[in-house]
Order: sequence, then structure tokens, then C-alpha cells
Amino acid sequence: MAVTVRGRHRAFGGQVQYLAHASAEIGGEMRFAVYMPPAAERGPVPALFYLAGLTCTEETVIIKAGALRRAAEAGIALVAPDTSPRDRRFPGDDAAWDFGQGAGFYVDATAEPWRDAYRMYSYVTRELPELVAQEFPVDGARLGVFGHSMGGHGALVAGLRNPDRFRSVSAFAPIAAPMHCPWGEKAFGNYLGPDRAGWAAYDATALVSAGSRVASGILVDQGLDDQFLATQLHPDRFEAACRQAGQKLTLRRHAGYDHGYFFISTFIDDHIDHHAAVLGR
Repeated sequence: MAVTVRGRHRAFGGQVQYLAHASAEIGGEMRFAVYMPPAAERGPVPALFYLAGLTCTEETVIIKAGALRRAAEAGIALVAPDTSPRDRRFPGDDAAWDFGQGAGFYVDATAEPWRDAYRMYSYVTRELPELVAQEFPVDGARLGVFGHSMGGHGALVAGLRNPDRFRSVSAFAPIAAPMHCPWGEKAFGNYLGPDRAGWAAYDATALVSAGSRVASGILVDQGLDDQFLATQLHPDRFEAACRQAGQKLTLRRHAGYDHGYFFISTFIDDHIDHHAAVLGR
């Protein structure tokens, strides 16, 4: 599978690459970023996939999160896909900031016209990990996934549904019960259609309640001054489901922190350390 390099940048002894490839799942070009730590020069390293939030791109975490220093120290590769298809266009895909371009919600759409390209779940859980393992010195048996907001939702779902692929899972301010919030209802209603029974496969709270598990435990950080906390995120629902199901969860609440990358950059080292402790085994 051909990968086109769009840019290279040295950082903390390793290298950031911005890349593009023809995606079979999406049916068009997809972009992603990879940071390879210095340890990759000596052999395969574990990889941590970061799923970004609404309106973000593959560049967001690389530029804004301050993650590269700790990734270099831990010897972990970072992989960041774009948040939606962009090569293929559909009517109304740029009419709203929370749906369409930049808002793929990490689902495999089943409703028209989105089903033809909006297959971000299969892209991030199957196609991209396989591509990265093929093209880079990455140990495909030591993968983790984390993300923010919409991407936090995607990371929880990807980890809960694919425990054999993603051994470690964490999230920043995830949309933890998307079936019960305006963002999720809008995205799922359009991408998946009106039958809510099909939505549960992409709702982390519903998945935990139905028996899905992450054996190594889940780390979630949530700012208490987050403007979306009360209406969109619902970490309390997820926490209650984990408690009832016996899923190990560390949910840390932080006074004074909001939804943005100042919050993420404050706690990003803890998340990389969480994954390193699992993937280093």
C-alpha cells in the first residue's frame, strides 16, 4: 500500500511525519500523522493511536498536546488519523461544525449517503493499524488507543470492542454516553439511521453494560469547568456503568480545567505513562 509523505520534522530525537494514502475503507485519500521515537531506530516499538475531537485534524495532537517529549522518553510511537473523510464530498458535509467533515464520530455509517465513505470505525481499528505495522517499525501486538471528546468516545469504543488489538485505553473528556446527548443523537441519527438499537455498538456506556471489557483498566480525565460537561459528555453515566459491571476505571475530575488543549497538555504525560505501563510488558 503506497504511502505519500507530506512532511517530515525532527523532534526530541525522533521524527514526525505527515502522510496520506488511498484508503480502501473510505474509498479515497486519508491523512494521518506518525511520531516515531528514537527507540524505533533500534527495533519495533509499541504504538499509541490518538483519536482527535470535532473539527480537528491529524496535526492537532502533534502540534498542541505537548506529547512528543514523553513519547520519546517512553519509546512509544504516536499515530493520529484525521477525523473524517475529506477527499470525498457529500451534500451538507460542511453545513455544521459538529457533523460531516471533521466529525466522523468513529462509526461505520449505515445510512445513505454517508455509508459510502464514513467508515471511520473500521479505518481506525483495522485498516490504519495494519498499515502502520506494515510501513513502520511498530510492534502490532502492543497497541493502545486514546483520544479527546469525540475522539475520547472513539477510543473507548475502539478499546472496548477490540481488546485483542488495543491493550490499553484512555480518554480526555470523552463523549461517554453519546446515545444520550445532542452531539451523539445528531451524528448517530444521520450516520446510523433512526433505529436506536443499532447505536449501542458505538456507545461506551452501553458497551460496558453489555459486557465489553478492557482488562488493563481505563483512565479518564475530565475538567470540571468543561463547557460541555453537563450536556454532552456524561462521565457519571459511564462511571456508574463501570462500577456496576466491574470494569476498572480511574476517572479523575479536575477543578478549573475546561475542554481544550491546555487541559490535555497538562495531563498528557500521565496518559502516555498509563499506556507505557501496559504496552511495555
